[in-house]
Amino acid sequence: MCATPVSSPPILSDPVTPGSASPATQAVPSPEAPAVAPASVPVVVRWRGSEAYQASFDAMREFTAARTADTPDELWLVEHPPVFTLGQAGKPEHLLVANSGIPLVQIDRGGQITYHGPGQVVAYLLLDLRRRRLMVRELVTLIEQAVIETLAAYNLAGERKAGAPGIYVSRGAGETPAAHAGAKVAALGLKIRNGCSYHGVSLNVAMDLKPFLAINPCGYAGLETVDMATLGVAAGWRDVAATLAARLIANLDANLEAARAATLAQPHQPQASAASAA
Repeated sequence: MCATPVSSPPILSDPVTPGSASPATQAVPSPEAPAVAPASVPVVVRWRGSEAYQASFDAMREFTAARTADTPDELWLVEHPPVFTLGQAGKPEHLLVANSGIPLVQIDRGGQITYHGPGQVVAYLLLDLRRRRLMVRELVTLIEQAVIETLAAYNLAGERKAGAPGIYVSRGAGETPAAHAGAKVAALGLKIRNGCSYHGVSLNVAMDLKPFLAINPCGYAGLETVDMATLGVAAGWRDVAATLAARLIANLDANLEAARAATLAQPHQPQASAASAA
């Protein structure tokens, strides 16, 4: 997933489409959020295994439409059979090979085209952002940091790229760039509906990378896409998925605790009495 679904509001792994809000300025309305963030919000982790993209997509929308203020947040870990997905305003010309044999699914996110396939960890975050006191931009940063920390656990360096959400192989500080420096190793995209998120992040572990050559990944012509195996990591899908899930949950918990601490640290503002307000 290289971009976020459109409508209310899109977070893209490629340039923001005309008429959509900038990711840096988006906020989740919180009229129903508690005055103080809850002490904890558990996350239910579901290992869904190999699942057709359409099945996951339908299930995410159904879950989000049916959830209430009491519905627990969930994190789904999935591996998809080969599929290209195209955002709602995506340009079909970014599919460079018309008869690749890989199905193309048009979905309700913004942005362009991306590829999912075996050997890629996909983590879908179904979160109540109001309950977690999370702004959309904060969630994107939190997800990116979790990927960077996951890569670090396998001695890989990842970095952000301004204006292009996702994680890229670090170019390093030396004069000689690292192998595959600047290549994209993880893509993210979120759909926000009624203050709740779905979609999430995909991390390339050990894939057949050739299908990425059949597209302009996330709408960027010539963008190299790489996986952890190419970078020298011999780790299994489940091991990397567990590491990523742990880092996502740890960062969600840390953000919630920071929000709670900030709220409690604010000075109490007593309401004016009727006499003084007259």
